[in-house]
Amino acid sequence: MTTVQRQPRVVVLGGGSWGTTVASICARRSPTLQWVRSEATAVDINTRHRNTRYLSNHVELSPTLEATTGFAEAAHTADVIVMAVPSHGFRSVLTELAKELRPWVPVVSLVKGLELGTNYRMSQIVDEVLPGHPAGILAGPNIAREVAEGQAAAAVLAMPDQHVAANLAQLFRTRRFRIYTTDDVVGVEMAGALKNVYAIAVGMGNSVGIGENTRAMVIARAVREMAKLGEAMGGHRDTFAGLAGMGDLIVTCTSERSRNRYVGEQLGAGVPVDDIVKSMNHVAEGIKAASVIMELAKRYGLPMPIAREVDNVLSRRSSAEDAYRGLAAEKPGHEVHGTGF
Repeated sequence: MTTVQRQPRVVVLGGGSWGTTVASICARRSPTLQWVRSEATAVDINTRHRNTRYLSNHVELSPTLEATTGFAEAAHTADVIVMAVPSHGFRSVLTELAKELRPWVPVVSLVKGLELGTNYRMSQIVDEVLPGHPAGILAGPNIAREVAEGQAAAAVLAMPDQHVAANLAQLFRTRRFRIYTTDDVVGVEMAGALKNVYAIAVGMGNSVGIGENTRAMVIARAVREMAKLGEAMGGHRDTFAGLAGMGDLIVTCTSERSRNRYVGEQLGAGVPVDDIVKSMNHVAEGIKAASVIMELAKRYGLPMPIAREVDNVLSRRSSAEDAYRGLAAEKPGHEVHGTGF
């Protein structure tokens, strides 16, 4: 007698653009429930198959995707958890989740940020709050609107156990959304957090009038700067030349839809960071990540001149023009082993 295996129930926590996009993808492969805070958003998803607030009225979601504002209902039924809440709310949501979640349910983060205060990566928070639950991250050059519209894209799923990663990858994979796997959770998480800071740097440069060559130089040196810190923390160098590193860095630095590039452009135009945050409907993780990255750079004894200049501008110690003058004053050395910009 053949045993029919039940499809895992995916629960996506968070109602933003990327969380909704991933939830819609998962709903085509397996029963999927999305927890959102707003009743209006839940109704929009359930009745119109839209998330108008974050993905516009033109993006149609999978008709099998269900949404709820009932947190306990969502958590109690989950076979797989996908975390799509911002880094500053990640721990509190996990703490609530711990009261309802069954043992050993894997947790996949979509968050490209670091926790203020602890400097933790998201998987470290999972390990602390939900010990025993496999924890990883899905990341890559993924502008949510494009993926939601069905344009070709790719991401990498990092989990410590490659057997678990291969099984989970099937939930996220479509004909046009390619999913690769890796065991380098540290590298992928750090690449995702770091690239946002460098997108702010490029955005600042756009506002102060840098040329295409300068932009390419900053992006290329950013990859090296990212890899140095990532390797020091236990990540693999190759990860930073891949989808989560260079791939995500390129799209975040160049896309007109990039939140962090927008932040940099506004900073370069002289807009105070508090006003920028108030004007945005989405979270730009690079704002909070910059100071955390400088703390990590100090801990590992690494000079990170591009990140340093971004942090200086965000903390109002200098202007975007000062930042680029500071980088220009750096003495170039060995391309790979040098310590400067």
